[in-house]
Amino acid sequence: MQLIRNSRRDIPRITRLLDINSNEPYPSCDLSNLAAHEFVLDGIKCASMEGLLQSFKEKNPETQKKICALAGSKAKFRGKNIEWWKDQILYWKGKTIGRKSQEYQDLLDIAYEALAENEGFKRALLATDNAILGHSIGSRKASRTILTVGEFIRRLMKIRERLQKEAKTP
Repeated sequence: MQLIRNSRRDIPRITRLLDINSNEPYPSCDLSNLAAHEFVLDGIKCASMEGLLQSFKEKNPETQKKICALAGSKAKFRGKNIEWWKDQILYWKGKTIGRKSQEYQDLLDIAYEALAENEGFKRALLATDNAILGHSIGSRKASRTILTVGEFIRRLMKIRERLQKEAKTP
């Protein structure tokens, strides 16, 4: 990070802002939840984070597995019409999970850590260097989305910080 010299203090200069979006150039597009990055969560093979997130709306574990196998717009639109927000209940492997619960936040943490094992995802995240990450098309209301902008960006930043430390350690 560059510093701007000021008579009172050094001010960090923001080198760039990256909007995470499937329609943006690399690495932004590869950090989108729609991107096809395979990972395994609790023994279930996921083709993308979007597939996993949309599967949380589905109560049936077998149907969840099928949704997890999707990426891109197929994943996004598979869960689009499920009205989970009416009762704020999500599901994972037959278990009911409240949308605003700590249990759900823990599941998201574990899911993003599993995604971070994917080499393509790691490369894309490290390629952001120290850019400020954003997600202009995301929602900030937890009651209307399965992943808020804050939940998404915080996890990316946390994983990026860990990966950068690991890359510096011999």
